[in-house]
Order: sequence, then structure tokens, then C-alpha cells
Amino acid sequence: MDKLLDRISEEIKNAFEQAGYDRELGRATESNRPDLCEYQCNGAMAGAKQYKKAPIMIANEVAAKLADSAVFAKAEAVAPGFLNLTLTEAFVGDYIKEMRLEQKFGLEEIRNPREIVIDYGGPNIAKPLHVGHLRPAIIGESVKRIARYIGHHVVGDVHLGDWGQPMGLVINELKVRKPDLVYFDENYTGEYPTEPPFTIAELEEIYPFASKRSKEDEAYKADAMACTFKLQSGVRGYRALWKHIVDVSVTDLKKIYQILGVEFDLWNGESTVHDRIPEMVDYMKKGNYAYMSEGALVVDVKEETDTKEVPPCMILKSDGAYLYNTTDLATIMMRMEQNQPDEIIYVTDKRQDLYFEQVFRCARKTKLVKPETKLVHIGNGTMNGADGKPFKTRDGGVMRLESLIRDINDEMLKKIMENPKYELTEEEAKPTAQIVGMAALKYGDLSNQASKDYIFDIDRFTSSEGNTGPYILYTIVRIKSILAKFAEEGGNCEQVYAHINAPVNQSEKQLMMELAKFNASIEAACEEYAPHKVCAYIYGLADAFNHFYHETKILTEIDTTKKTGWIALLILTRDVLETCIELLGFSAPERM
Repeated sequence: MDKLLDRISEEIKNAFEQAGYDRELGRATESNRPDLCEYQCNGAMAGAKQYKKAPIMIANEVAAKLADSAVFAKAEAVAPGFLNLTLTEAFVGDYIKEMRLEQKFGLEEIRNPREIVIDYGGPNIAKPLHVGHLRPAIIGESVKRIARYIGHHVVGDVHLGDWGQPMGLVINELKVRKPDLVYFDENYTGEYPTEPPFTIAELEEIYPFASKRSKEDEAYKADAMACTFKLQSGVRGYRALWKHIVDVSVTDLKKIYQILGVEFDLWNGESTVHDRIPEMVDYMKKGNYAYMSEGALVVDVKEETDTKEVPPCMILKSDGAYLYNTTDLATIMMRMEQNQPDEIIYVTDKRQDLYFEQVFRCARKTKLVKPETKLVHIGNGTMNGADGKPFKTRDGGVMRLESLIRDINDEMLKKIMENPKYELTEEEAKPTAQIVGMAALKYGDLSNQASKDYIFDIDRFTSSEGNTGPYILYTIVRIKSILAKFAEEGGNCEQVYAHINAPVNQSEKQLMMELAKFNASIEAACEEYAPHKVCAYIYGLADAFNHFYHETKILTEIDTTKKTGWIALLILTRDVLETCIELLGFSAPERM
């Protein structure tokens, strides 16, 4: 189904052509003066020089061709040469009726779907998720859902940090604390226990302790490096212990990600490609892509057009150790073999921009990817506290993600119980607070452009007024309540859903025009990796609905045709809003 703006532009293009001008001048835009008109066209201004005519003369001629248009109720030329345009109610009503009957509300699925891999988790094993993990997880999840909705084939990978020195630190500290564990007996040939010799709580305490001590004790650090070497060399006791660490950590990670509504198709980690790295290093050496520099193996990735220094991409350190670059490049190689992606997207902190620029250039230079393979880094800004600095706990530490979720749920429950607008018992309020709290958290984040930092304001995020998640949910629940009352009075929503009429007042027309932006908004959100565009769309739609609701007596209307049309419009608005919040990764309760 054509986008509304495209249909409007087509009508204007025809008018320009009929008046003897280049039809491409007839492009419409939304009016920046809604008090004067709904849409405008500046093509006469652009064509003035080409046709050596005053723009107002061109605009007047085009306006004359639009005088009998079925699309425009008014097409007015105004100085110095703008076309001010207002749509007919019939055209708007017909467009919305068509939208209602189309699959996905008129959004055209992509004709040539792309194979896409999204790498958007990145947590480290043996460490709890903290607030820094929030943005990559929920931005990546929404980007994935939007791309799938539009028709692309998408695989999401958590990409765990489950290898390297952090694992050596944990294993070494376990060896210090529990030296009699069978995993450290290198002469042991039997089966290892199936139950881990530690809990998730112990594991999460061990890593920061070991990390701190390694910075203060050289001998301890050397022991940890030896444990890392043994793990990566395949010593079976160390591998078995490492598997326990991974299993316990992943079980806990999955619980938090499930609460967040974030799902991964793959739970791969750096360890997944460990055995591929020697092959990749050999390939880079034989292809003369990599060379030795001060004992390290590097690939030069600078380009003549660079305006700033781009260091070489290091493949191996001088001691032969692997780096993040090494595992990320090996992962790209694996993904190209297994998934044949047209596009690989990484969602991480924007401070890693230079790092990904190096990795992407290296992947291209070494031909790990095809020339046409798209490599994208969505760099996210930070979630900050009221002081403008990265969000911390009251004592200055990094807040655990589950603590942040608990805090926002508690605040939401408090507001629900205090606000008479929410008609819930305490028993009903608790699960509702979790649903609305998640909407508050996710919408508060996603409504910001991904690359921008933002202030985490729990009071504003949990407000039921303004540009917030609770406001969007309250709008959906309000619609559900009206539809439920309509059904109680004997109405049948199934029978009326397609009976949309031409709008009878301005607020109804405005609601329809907001609905009509759906396909353009979702397409733009997909093309630009921009969930904030979905947020902007549903905020405008919710606002338009609430204006319509306050100005229209829907259930008490005695004109059956009008009432049926309004109920059909409400059903469509509900369905579009619920589709959009699903793309953002949250849902609406039945009552609030």
C-alpha cells in the first residue's frame, strides 16, 4: 500500500505535469504551519529558476489544476510561491479504510529480504548484568523486531564474554579457595560432577575480588594467567569447571533478559570461535594482510582519506595472546560461513566507534566479508543520573540491572496505589506495575535517539502524562475499556472493524492522518535503525486519539453509522498501538 505522502505527492506531480512543468517538483511535505494547512509543496520555488517564472505564477497554475481534485479540499497558492494543501475527508477516510483491510496496516513487506545478524548483548560471564547492559539489549531487541516485522530474516546473538583473562581469574580464585576440587587434579580421569561447586552469588563475588587482587599482587596475576593458558589449551578439568561457570551464569542471565523481554536466537560467546582463530591467523599471514610490528601481529587499516589517526588492527599481542579484535574477526568469519549475512549489526556503547571502525576495515581488507556485506555499529549513548554522569547507586557503585528494574517497578506500584486514575486493587496492581514499569523503563530509553545520552528520571518515566510509556499504555487501556463497554451494550467489534467512514470532525480527521503515518514511520525506523521513530509515532497517535476522545461522545452517539465508524476507528488505533509497542518490546495490561 502506498504511503500517504506518496499518494498526495502523486496527485501534485500530475498537476505540475498538466501545467507544463517537471512532475518531480510536486513533492509534498507535512506542513510546518498546521494552523494554515495540513500539507505543503515548495516545488514552485524550486522551479522558478528553471522556468524563468515567478514562483507564485507557477503555484497558481498548479493550484488551478488541483481545483477539482478528489484528494484536496483546498489547494491554495500563497506568496512567495508555496502551495498550501488540505485533504478531503473522503480521501482520508478511504485511505484509513484501505489501511484497515490490508495486512500489517498497509506496510509493504520488503521485496528482497536481507539476512541480518544482530550482535546486541555482550555480557561477561560470572558478572551480573548492570545498567550499562540495558541500552544495547533493548535497542538491539527493538531493531531486531522492527527488521523482522518488515520482512527481513534476522538472527540475534548475545555474544558472551566467556573466554580470556576474566575466566582465568575466576578459576584461579576457585583454586585458592577450594584447592581440593577434583577439577584441579590433572591426573584425574573420571567423570566430573554434574552439579557446579558454587552458586551464582559466590561467582558474582569471586570475579571482582579476583580482579582487584590481580592488580595488587603480581604473583596472583601470574597464576591467573597460567589458569587462562590451561583453560585455552584444553586441560579437561579447567574446561569442565569453565563449563559450570558458563552454565550457572547463562541460567541467571536468561532470567534477567526474560524479565526485560529480550530474546536471543544464539548464545554464542568468544569461546565459540577459539578453535577457528589459528586458521584465521594463518589465512591473514598467507594473504600478506598481517605483518609483525613490535612483536605483535597487526593489519594496517588506515586510509588515505582519514582525517585522524586510525591505528592498525592488532590480531595477536606480542606474547601471542588473543584480543577482542581477534575473537570479533573470527566471529565475523564464522557468521559469514554459517549465516551468509547481507548485514551484521553491532549494538554497543558509542565509545567503541573507533574499535569497530578498525574491525570493520580489517574484515573488508582481509576479505572476511563480501564487498557488498554491510557492517553497522549502532553506538548507544549512556544512561546518566541527575548529575549528568553515568548512572550509579547511591554509594557510587555500578547499579545492577535487576535493582534498576525493581526500583522502577516499586515506584510504579506506589503511583498506581496513590493515583485514583488507576482503578486497581493492590493484588491487581502488582503484576500491572511490572508491565507498566517495564514500559516506563523501555520507552524512557527508546524514545531517545540511540546515540544520545539521556537522564534517567524515574519520576518522569513513570508518569501517566506526557511522552512516557505509561501514557501510551493508559491510552491503549482507555480504548480497550470503551470497546469492552460497547460489547457489554450488545455491540459486536468483529462485525464493525472494517466500517470506517469519512471523518466528521477535525479531531477525527487528525487521528486518521496520524494513523496513516504508520507504514512510513516503521519503514524509516527500520532503515535508520531508529526505534525512537516508532516512539515518536505512537506518542503523536496517542495524543491525537485522546483529543478525539475528549471531543467525541462515542458510546452515547445515537447515529448508528457514526458510532459504528468510531468504534472501527478505535479498534484500528488499538491494534496499531499494540503492534508498535510489541516492536518496542513491551506490552499493555488489560486494566489500569
